[in-house]
Amino acid sequence: MSERLFGYIRVSTKEQNLDRQLVAMRNFGVREELIYQKKTSGKSFDQPEYAKLMRAIRKGDTLVIKSIDRLSRNYDEILEQWRIITKEKEAAIVVLDMPILDTRQGRDLTGTLIADLVLQILSFVAQSERENIRKRQAEGIAAAKAKGVRFGRPEISAPEDFQVIISAWEDKTILFSEALRRSGLSEATFYRRLRTLRAKEEK
Repeated sequence: MSERLFGYIRVSTKEQNLDRQLVAMRNFGVREELIYQKKTSGKSFDQPEYAKLMRAIRKGDTLVIKSIDRLSRNYDEILEQWRIITKEKEAAIVVLDMPILDTRQGRDLTGTLIADLVLQILSFVAQSERENIRKRQAEGIAAAKAKGVRFGRPEISAPEDFQVIISAWEDKTILFSEALRRSGLSEATFYRRLRTLRAKEEK
């Protein structure tokens, strides 16, 4: 049976676009129906489309990816998936952005060794880049918090007549459900605002 070309393209967020990778696959000769695509995080291989791809690939086929981090940004996982595809599946891999990472038949021993070394270096770089991004994000959030920037949902304020509502509820002239309705707050927020009000009164 002749070699089949499979493509796998992935972006990490819904906002990113798959078009650039799709064009690269088509230009390489991968047929549309053999291009597997997924918008997901690069952290894990628990991905339905990738699982379908792995079930479809067999000995003699070739998997085409745009760049090494399309497999994953995790060093160990890139190497593991590379091993599964090339050793267990006995398929080839072509990385379009790095022509030296081409395991199709006919490569000599020197070329194979160089490819293995480049793979390990690029896998390490991919993971390091991900860790650096996370570190910069954490540092940015910490710096913003130090400046008073607040993250998460905006705080819901109690209504201006909250004290009146509280008094009516405590006097049992209205039910708790009515107090919630009038204040427009959830039960948890209601009690938080009540604690804040009591703390102010005690000062």
